[in-house]
Amino acid sequence: MRVQKVTVQRVACTGPGDLSAVRALIASGALNPRDIVAVMGKTEGNGCVNDHTREYASVMWAGLLAEALGCSTDEAHLRVALVMSGGTEGVLSPHFTVFSRSWTEVAQPASDKRMVIGCAQTAAFAPEHLGRLEQARATADTVRAAMRDAGLTDPADVHFVQVKCPLLTSTKVGDCLSRGLEPVTRDTYESMGYSRGASALGVAMALGETDAATLKESDVLSDWGRFSSRASVSAGIELDANVVIVFGQSVASASDVAIGHAVMRDAIDARSVRRMLVEQFGLDPDQDGGVDDRLVNLLAKAEASPDGQVRGSRHTMLNDSDIHSTRHARAAVGAVLASVAGHSALYVSGGAEHQGPPGGGPVAAIVRIQPTATAV
Repeated sequence: MRVQKVTVQRVACTGPGDLSAVRALIASGALNPRDIVAVMGKTEGNGCVNDHTREYASVMWAGLLAEALGCSTDEAHLRVALVMSGGTEGVLSPHFTVFSRSWTEVAQPASDKRMVIGCAQTAAFAPEHLGRLEQARATADTVRAAMRDAGLTDPADVHFVQVKCPLLTSTKVGDCLSRGLEPVTRDTYESMGYSRGASALGVAMALGETDAATLKESDVLSDWGRFSSRASVSAGIELDANVVIVFGQSVASASDVAIGHAVMRDAIDARSVRRMLVEQFGLDPDQDGGVDDRLVNLLAKAEASPDGQVRGSRHTMLNDSDIHSTRHARAAVGAVLASVAGHSALYVSGGAEHQGPPGGGPVAAIVRIQPTATAV
């Protein structure tokens, strides 16, 4: 039978346009650019509307892929899911996580489930549809398409869904108003939350985590009881459609990595992450050697608790007029997770609207089945 083989490589960079380490992997034969299906990057911008480091990184990646694949940069964007998340506050280190997929023949399914990956994109959204049910429904359909691309039929086998979504710019707001239409908000920064929230609810719809039949437009950024425990959504200025990556587990896989997930109930909930690593992978961060090199990366969402408290103590993240709360949250959760992982090149994304419970967020671990030959 023909099965997927997924390879995951975490690559450091000196800036959002630095792909020298990626090029070195390609030159050495350790990375085949034709097998790359997705790239998730953390860039050192502010993560806000005017964070063009995300666009810069995407442009550089599209150029590298177009050169390697012999296609246009537009085709490269369609062939590879490029998700760049701005903001590496605190100890977080800028990096790229590169996902490659090939196919191989095996005599029979594996005895244990291993990672599979699937990608899909929505059509470009009209600006008046961002943050509304149209975006949620289109995202749900696209998650289902990405599941099919991954070979997954059971939502229970989906462990993480990464979405990159657009935001409203002043130009898009003006376009709406010129046609007599009202956007979901006229505030461009606020539009990031609406776009993330609607997209996350779309993931929840596709995975059966919320009742699609009763979902109302007014539920976006309102009904916090509706959320996905496996959605991670990042908004950016560099695209007009939603890019969706589904990570799951299947016996129809010959991958050397597996993925599991947990939900942090608040920004300091390291215990849930530790428990997940122990119970799902047999990795104990508190033992000598920690998680060694088997832990490839942690993918997580972070937000400042909207009630202004963390376990009964007041926090000031929502009251800081100098630094937005999403930046505080990334720094806080990044430090908590780095203390577990033993390294700081982690994918921590701010803004967790409808992604996990209020103040918390989903977290996924990508783990090698076996340590590498150089592991101690």
